[in-house]
Amino acid sequence: MKRREFLTSAAAGLLLTTAPAVGTAPGYAVGMTRRKPRRLGLIGSGWYGKSVLLRFLQVEPCEVVALADADAKMLAEAAEIVAGRQPSGKKPATYGDFHKMLADHEFDVVLVSTPDHWHALAAIAAMKAGADVFCEKPISTDVVEGAAMLAAARKYGRVVQINLERRSTPHLIDARDRIVREGKLGKIGLVEVYCYYHMRTSGNPPDENPPDYLNWDFWTGPAPLRPYNPLIHPRRWRSFKEYGNGIIGDMCVHMLDMARWMLDLGWPRRITSSGGIYVDKESKANVPDTQLASFDFGDVTVVWQHRTWGSSPDPDYPWGATLYGDKGTLKASVMRYDFIPQRGDVVHQDVVYELDEYPEDKTEKDLERHVAPALRRHVRNFLDCVDSREQPVADIEEGFISSSACILANLSLELGRSLTWDAENLRVAGDEEANRHLARSYREPWRHPTPEAV
Repeated sequence: MKRREFLTSAAAGLLLTTAPAVGTAPGYAVGMTRRKPRRLGLIGSGWYGKSVLLRFLQVEPCEVVALADADAKMLAEAAEIVAGRQPSGKKPATYGDFHKMLADHEFDVVLVSTPDHWHALAAIAAMKAGADVFCEKPISTDVVEGAAMLAAARKYGRVVQINLERRSTPHLIDARDRIVREGKLGKIGLVEVYCYYHMRTSGNPPDENPPDYLNWDFWTGPAPLRPYNPLIHPRRWRSFKEYGNGIIGDMCVHMLDMARWMLDLGWPRRITSSGGIYVDKESKANVPDTQLASFDFGDVTVVWQHRTWGSSPDPDYPWGATLYGDKGTLKASVMRYDFIPQRGDVVHQDVVYELDEYPEDKTEKDLERHVAPALRRHVRNFLDCVDSREQPVADIEEGFISSSACILANLSLELGRSLTWDAENLRVAGDEEANRHLARSYREPWRHPTPEAV
């Protein structure tokens, strides 16, 4: 259904969405259509939190009830934007602490768009409060956090979609269906995934007092409390290992997950990584500027490389994946794909834009316009699964696998050795030192979640 058709339906007081045949979903009576807009909450009102939330409003006339963020300035700006975009015109309530937001309101859906180090606690709290969850990637900063999130989703019967939106990117779905699934690549033995963006923050300004509008202690949460620095917040926290998994956790997770989705791969059997800070040694950033990782899936190996310096080997593919088969090669990215067969014509397709249908995409601040169609499709899949209670295309378990593989690559780099992964028991085989690193230390008073205790 097109966006304007949804709004017309809402004006008539009814969304044309059929209720599940068995059981009930939020907002329904059994066998009836939805009578009220879905109630949405957002935890983390920064750049991508707003981008995803506004796609929800494009897909369906939801009601954004409340927003939470430790940055009061960012929070107030987001509330104004939402009031101008949601059908009711109401300004959502705002909270500095998401726990209070979850206690004060009932939500059908909660979006978790915090920095990575808050994902687990925020998502689990939202699930316990009765909401289905749309969560950013990587799902966690350590393996045990991710396992706890998966356990909570299953225990409380929640639908959880991870924002690995390559699985919903129109031209990449076409590449999977027309090229990979039709066997045009032949036997695939190697996939290269890579990123050559100069995205690691640079500079070394002095630490300073946090701005008055930022609750730095709560922003830090369970992570180690380091002094505030303007290089960290907003948006550049990804360059600091205290809050995320570096570029491999930010960028590899997308392309590794895309390869897993296209090739129906599960857990890697063995993970090996090397790298470090080789070029930009002056920056305050502490994640690698250069990293290699190998994920052994048995019959196929996926190899990652990032450099935040130098040039890309292929200017058309600075971030993407190359699938090598004995009948051809597929290059795929967020902007395009190219299939180069051993014999025959090259197949090329560009990203799909929807700027005429969604003109607000043209002027929305900081929107990745090429990603907006994929986000809308990802959101629609999630909401349909909220109604049907089926697993979405990027279910929490898929996000757990892809995120954990990247986390294990960082652990391999740290320990200086390969890791053999026991997926059944979620352990590194024969390596107790590595297993002690599967859960990081939490700062008081926060408690690390476990699968057994959610």
